[in-house]
Formats: sequence, C-alpha cells, structure tokens
Amino acid sequence: MQKDINIINFEKIFNLKFVSVNFGRFVDVITDSVRTSRNITIFPVPVNVLVRAKRDTEFFSILDRASFLLPDGVPILWAAKFLGKPLKSKISGSDLFPALCRTAALNKYKIFFLGAKPGVAEKAGNILKMKYPELEIVGTHSPPFGFEKDERENQKIVKVIKEKKPEFLFVGLGAPKQEKWIWKHKDELGVSVLMAVGASFDFLSGNIKRAPEWMQKIGLEWFWRVMMEPYRLWKRYLKDAIIFFYYLLLEKLKKDNKGRKQ
Repeated sequence: MQKDINIINFEKIFNLKFVSVNFGRFVDVITDSVRTSRNITIFPVPVNVLVRAKRDTEFFSILDRASFLLPDGVPILWAAKFLGKPLKSKISGSDLFPALCRTAALNKYKIFFLGAKPGVAEKAGNILKMKYPELEIVGTHSPPFGFEKDERENQKIVKVIKEKKPEFLFVGLGAPKQEKWIWKHKDELGVSVLMAVGASFDFLSGNIKRAPEWMQKIGLEWFWRVMMEPYRLWKRYLKDAIIFFYYLLLEKLKKDNKGRKQ
C-alpha cells in the first residue's frame, strides 16, 4: 500500500496526520489498494473525536498510527486553514461510506457491517442494495451492549467475519469504541479495509435524520444534531466546541512561537 499512500498528501495538525486530497481521488486510492493490501484503517475525525482523543492517550495513539484520518467536518477545515495548513476538502465518513459501498459493488468486493441497534445495519444494507444491486453484503451484526469487554463474544464476531472473508468491514459503534475495536482485532481479521462509520448505518436507514446538505456545507451539521436530540447533545456539543477552540488557540500559539525562534 505504500505506493498508494505516497500519492496522497497529508497535513499534520493537532499532532495528527490528516489526509489532504479530493474526495473522488481518495475513493480511487482505496479502491486500487484493496486487492494488494490488508489492514487499511480509515478513521473520520470530527471535532468531538479530536477532543476525545486529546484526553485519551490510547485513543490518540490509535489515531496517530492509522492509515488515514479524514477531516470530517467544516470546523476541521477551518482549523487547518487558521493554522496555515489548509486541507483540500472535507471527507465525511457518512459520505465516504456509501461511496465505498458503490465501488465495492462495481468491483465485486464483499462487505460486512458491524454495529448499530438490531435491524438498523440490515435496513441500511437493503437500501444500498436497491441502489447497487451487485453489492454483496456477506453479513451484518448488532453486538450486545458491553460486548467489547467480553472476550468470548469478541472472538465469536471475529470468527464470523473471518469466515465471510469481506474486503471491506464497516464498524459503527461510536467513538472511541469503534476505533479501539478495529485496532485490537485488525490483524486477525484478514480484511483489506476497516473503516469506522459512526452513525452512518442510522443515517442511511433513516433511523436518524441527517442534516440537510446546505447545513453540512457551511459547518452546521452539529447544530442539526443538537436540534434533533437537544436534551442529550447540547451540553456535549457546547463543551466540545469550547475545548476544541482552546486546543486550536494552543496550537496556534505553539506554531507562532516556533516561527519566531526560527
């Protein structure tokens, strides 16, 4: 995969290396890498994930070693530009997920869905198959609550995925659980591409309504989520926004001080 990675630009912000590439080009690189590579890890990083990682050393280390970190959200693009390291485009996990399913259908790659409540991933798969009849979904699984702490349950899931032999594994368990699970088991699964997809199964199935496209484009997707679930999310999003702004100012100060010393 090294050859494919070398044709993608990266920018390091907040001590993490984000891809800086157009959406379509990134899809092409992943598609070309499937047959020759294993353990390609793709982790979307919106503001809340970045804030979480800065306070969780294990999670930060996983992101730091991942194959690709995606700038998931306009605020990440704003931050990169403010720090003098602009990124080419936003690559949202919820946009990349169906795009990779489309390329899987075109290239006859097998896919597996892990996560969400019972029936949600299956419904998302049925919707995708209506759009892409050639898509081969070899399995979906909704794990029980707390499964990540049950080694026997984890090994059952690993065994099923290995038997199905998908090229793509999409994991929607929420951050940081999904990234930690992927990282822990990636070497034993034998899957080419492992991607954390957050609430993408819920969005696609209609279980959760995603923000209108115009709100996504101007960086207000978070506001839409708060409107959909105000009592559960408003404190979390407000807190994350304040912490993110604090980290951004620290990063800017470090960059400016470094420039003066040079």
